[in-house]
Amino acid sequence: MKKYLLFLLLPVMLMQGCLKDKLIYTYTMLKPVYKAKSEVYANIKSNAPRAISNPGKIFIYGQYIFLNEVDKGVHVIDNSNPSNPVMKTFIDIPGNLDIAVKGNTLYADLYSDLVVVDITNPLDARFQKFIPHVFPERYLSYFQTNDSNSVIVDWIRKDTTIERKLSGNMMYDAQGSPYAMLSSYAMPSGAGGASGVPGIAGSMARFSIVNDYLYAVNQSFLKTYNITNTRNPQEAGSQMVGWQIETIYPFKDRLFIGSSNGMYIYDITNPATPVSMGRYTHIRACDPVVADDHFAYVTLRNGTACAGFTNELQILNIDNLMAPSLVVTKPMTNPHGLAKDNNLLFICDGKAGIKLYDATNPLNIVLKQNITGMETYDAIAWNKNLLVVASDGLYQYDYTNGTLTQKSKLSVTK
Repeated sequence: MKKYLLFLLLPVMLMQGCLKDKLIYTYTMLKPVYKAKSEVYANIKSNAPRAISNPGKIFIYGQYIFLNEVDKGVHVIDNSNPSNPVMKTFIDIPGNLDIAVKGNTLYADLYSDLVVVDITNPLDARFQKFIPHVFPERYLSYFQTNDSNSVIVDWIRKDTTIERKLSGNMMYDAQGSPYAMLSSYAMPSGAGGASGVPGIAGSMARFSIVNDYLYAVNQSFLKTYNITNTRNPQEAGSQMVGWQIETIYPFKDRLFIGSSNGMYIYDITNPATPVSMGRYTHIRACDPVVADDHFAYVTLRNGTACAGFTNELQILNIDNLMAPSLVVTKPMTNPHGLAKDNNLLFICDGKAGIKLYDATNPLNIVLKQNITGMETYDAIAWNKNLLVVASDGLYQYDYTNGTLTQKSKLSVTK
């Protein structure tokens, strides 16, 4: 039986008399394209570079940028010269959203599985193994994203218009059968230690590597893997954190975990066994977080996956890790990821662009610069170089003098 995923684009109600109504809907119908797992795993390697189409999360390591192409795989970009980054290869990983690197090993999600890739030579990546069901909630309603033998690798899109009859609160098709909408859980909208750059993820990450441990969050659980042998991760533990967990950010011997209703703090002094320390609860909204010794910076935004109606920056005092307290709120447009380097705070404020704040006094941060004309998603600040993922490409800025000067852009090609 053929299955389709349907997205409602535009409903139009036609009134005919007082009792009978008709609804005309325009849909995008998505038919999944499957490949055998064996074929998918064989293609998890360095293939020819491809144009950026739908950029997602980002990770930097050594001279390389690893940029997620949402649900497709990973762009490997040589960033030896940030003014002229070079697309080198593309690693095909269907269902990929997150990436992390330690030494010569890349970790990435393939829908619900975690895959391990040898990047001893980042230009000749090689699949090593997979760990099943690390992210069991990665599914599409009425679809199994990856059964025991196959994986969804693409979608065939087709627009169509359908007329429905309305009676009471039910819709019926032309044959008089009740009509049900299919919905999706997550259809996005949008190596080598050469130059001494440590592994750094953006604030939207669900993976975090601290020394010999990989921490990964799914919607409810924090999972811990020992990666002393980088090619053979061993699960060290799994514990429930809460509900709708979204992001994870490491700082020293702590993990800051963002969810749709709060921020959780875990102590990893014993790295194999994270211990819950404190929690801050906020109203329902998406919630990435970064932190320093005394403060945590949390962006809240509304959106279809997060619900809520709040768009703001919250600054929390975390001197008492058991009881973080809110000290500042700042209104925003639709903030996503953020980054901090010493006294500079960078916020990706959605369609309002990238914002640079002087956070010398966290109780009174000052907007220094706002670059608009792009819809920003996430950022990494390292060594006076800011990487910004936006809907139209990957930007790099110099901030040596405390202001942002664009160095380069790798543009999206639709």
